Amino acid sequence: MADEKALQQLLDKQAINELINTYCMASDRHDHEKLRDLYHDDAIDDHGGFFKGLASEFIDQLPAIQAPMKILHHNLTTINIILDSTHETCTYAEGEIYVLAYHQAETEEGLIDLLIGGRYLDKYEKRNGEWKFIYKAVLADWAKIDNPSQTQLDHPLLTGSYIGQPGHSDPAYSIFKLIEFGRNK
Repeated sequence: MADEKALQQLLDKQAINELINTYCMASDRHDHEKLRDLYHDDAIDDHGGFFKGLASEFIDQLPAIQAPMKILHHNLTTINIILDSTHETCTYAEGEIYVLAYHQAETEEGLIDLLIGGRYLDKYEKRNGEWKFIYKAVLADWAKIDNPSQTQLDHPLLTGSYIGQPGHSDPAYSIFKLIEFGRNK
């Protein structure tokens, strides 16, 4: 019985890990349909003074928020997931997820780079056998801004390389068959 419980905990943590990784991929590709699938309908997104409310309302605003962003690149580092094991079947968990998020954005003065070291303070719930976010807070521990941008994707060393793009023009959309983009099936 203890082995079954330990196995289920590993499966639950793996499902949550996949959820947070998919969140980063969908954010970076500006894949709003995919993002929408990662939250329960009543989930809250808390970006501090920037936005706090229903995640679906935040996702509705993302096309305008992300319009000036030429590059988004989220990297997860330390992942701490705690399952609520007070019940026989675990349906609630919390996570403190360290993230390095690079943004290149178009401003009136030109391109700038913003590198944020922060954390996601997440709450997850398993409903109908599927883990999704019920709460996501984003906090910054530090930030580095380069104005003007120091990123050089047109450097000769990158000639012929695939270059990531927001949206469906990203090479991953045409290369992969197994990774789902857009709505989950």
